Parts: sequence; structure tokens; C-alpha cells
Amino acid sequence: MNIEARQIDRSAKTKLQIIDCDIHPKASVEDYRPYLSNRWWDYAQTYGARSHHGYVKGFPYPKAQPQASRRDSWPPDGGLPASNYEFMRQQHLDFYGIEYGVMNPLSPSGQGEQNDEYSAALAFACNEFQLNHWNALDPRLKCSLVVPYEDPEASRQEIRSRIGDRRFAHVLMLTRTAELMGRRRYWPIYEAACEAGLPVGVHVFGYSGRAASNTGWPSFYIEEMTEHSNACQAQVTSMIMEGVFEAFPQLKMVFIEGGFGWMPSLGHRLDRNWKRMRSGLPHLTRAPSEYLHDHFWVTTQPMEEPENPAHLVDIMAAIGFDRILFSSDYPHWDFDDPFVVVPASLGDERRKQIYSGNARALYGFE
Repeated sequence: MNIEARQIDRSAKTKLQIIDCDIHPKASVEDYRPYLSNRWWDYAQTYGARSHHGYVKGFPYPKAQPQASRRDSWPPDGGLPASNYEFMRQQHLDFYGIEYGVMNPLSPSGQGEQNDEYSAALAFACNEFQLNHWNALDPRLKCSLVVPYEDPEASRQEIRSRIGDRRFAHVLMLTRTAELMGRRRYWPIYEAACEAGLPVGVHVFGYSGRAASNTGWPSFYIEEMTEHSNACQAQVTSMIMEGVFEAFPQLKMVFIEGGFGWMPSLGHRLDRNWKRMRSGLPHLTRAPSEYLHDHFWVTTQPMEEPENPAHLVDIMAAIGFDRILFSSDYPHWDFDDPFVVVPASLGDERRKQIYSGNARALYGFE
């Protein structure tokens, strides 16, 4: 079915609006040149990236999927997937009728760089590039406020410098931080995010030098992908147990691309253990599952799809249909097609919530 036919088919079958909460724009350090001082441009040319990431000798994704992207996402006139606005607009934004898309740039972003000052310079450049290359061309594309999260004070300054700029949807962090995210070293980031009225988006992966498992790097790519949920659970647990939400009751967290099937069982386990060991957590005033429900949102991609479709609906209901946001993960190889990914069995109202209503409420999109 060609593009025009599919758009007609979409109009005939559904009136749903779509807000895509995970689009990955691609850039290069050369694209950031206008936003880097001479010092940091010279540094980039002389030394390049020096990240904490464990994969230091090659790209970790399957070679059958270069840049972890769909085969059809490479622009016909050259360049990397999601680097060409016109091609992205045609293939994704207009094709699916995306009302808003939240960009989550993963590289180069400066996050996890060994040199903290260079990390801050790249994060600033990444933010400026999003504004001037993407949002300026299409206001539907909302920016992530990229911060050098291993330098919380520099992160706070970057967030405060953007207060009031509604082109930014959320502050962006990654799941594999140097320490668990509940630790007080990261609290200046949460404080500034609350001041700015922005959620904090936490995308999987990261460049802290730590593996997703607690015993080192996995042998196979499938392990890497599956263990993202472990990293998410550890971070969620840390933030609740350390009292982050007692200190910042307005803080909202969005966990992106880590699945969501783990969420209800994590809440049950935490509550059970909390009842037995709550004497060690006098700073918590509520059961852990209550913090989990009130402060965390998740995105649909990748969606756990059990053989019995009713089980997926049960998982969603346990999380709360108001806490699930649609995401496509464009242009990656495991992209979820907006036309078909959210089960029709949920009914129109719940599908509207997931496709756009929840994101509109969370981010304040008009």
C-alpha cells in the first residue's frame, strides 16, 4: 500500500491524534560546530569522544542493522537515518500524521564523556542544534533538554538557562549513570527540573562504564536489549527508596524504551519488602507502589506482547492507562508502527489516552 493509500486508510479507520514520545534525530560533531567555542572545537578535532562506555572497539548493534536503524530510513541523497528533516517529515511525521514528536538525541550528546567540561559543552551544542536544525524547521518536533548528568551543577545551570522555553519537552538522562539516580549527587538536576516545570525523561543505554547486569557485560545482543528493564527497575527503586519524591513532590519521571511489563511486579515486591523493613526508611510516608504510580510514566516501545492479548491489557491496567505514552523509536530497527501497535481491543478512549492524551497532559502540549 503506498503512502497516499495508507493515509486515506488511516483517515477512514481512526480519528486518533498521535504524539510520538521517542524519535531519535541524528547529528555529527561537525553539525555542532556553530555552537562550540574554539577551545572545544579544537578539543573535538584533536581528541574526539572519550566516553565511559564499555563498547570501546566497535558498534554494539547487529551489523545487519547499521546504526540500529530500519533499512528504509537512510535518506536517498546520503546521510544517516533521521539526519535529513525532509525525509523524516515525509517518511514519519506526515506519513503517520504525528501531531508532536519528542526528540531524544543519543549521540553525540556529551552525556557520559570523561571530560566533564567537554560533556557540558556538547550538551549545550546538542540543545542548540535541536532548536535551530529541527524545531525551527518543524515546531511539531519538541526538544529534549540534554544535560551532562555526571556534573549535576553544570546540568542545573543548563536547565535554568532554558526555563520558560516551551520548545523543550523534558530533561534527558540515560539509565546507566555512574551511581544510582536516587543518590543525592543527582538531586540538583531534579530540583532544577521542578523549577523549570519539566519532567525528566530517562532513556535506556548510557555511558557510565557500567553494564546493565551486576556481573559484567553480556555475550549477546539479545541480553543487552532484555536487560534494559533491569536497569530501569534499579533506578526506579533507588529514587523511591532514597526519598527523591519526598524532597521533590512535583517531580515527574518518564522511562523511555525500557518496556513496562516489569512495573506492576516491581511495585508488589517493593511493597511487600517495605512492610517488613520500613523501619529503615522513616523518610518514606507512603507505600513504594504509590510513589511508583504517582511519579512515573512509561512509553510503549518496546511493548511486551504475550501470546494471550488479554494479559497485555491486564499489565496496562495495573500500571494505569493514564501512565502510558506512545513511542515509535523512529528510525531504529525495532520501530513500532503507530497504525497498528496499540491494541484495538483497548477501545477508542484508552487508545486516545495512550496515543496522545497522556503526553498532552504530562508535557502541556497545546
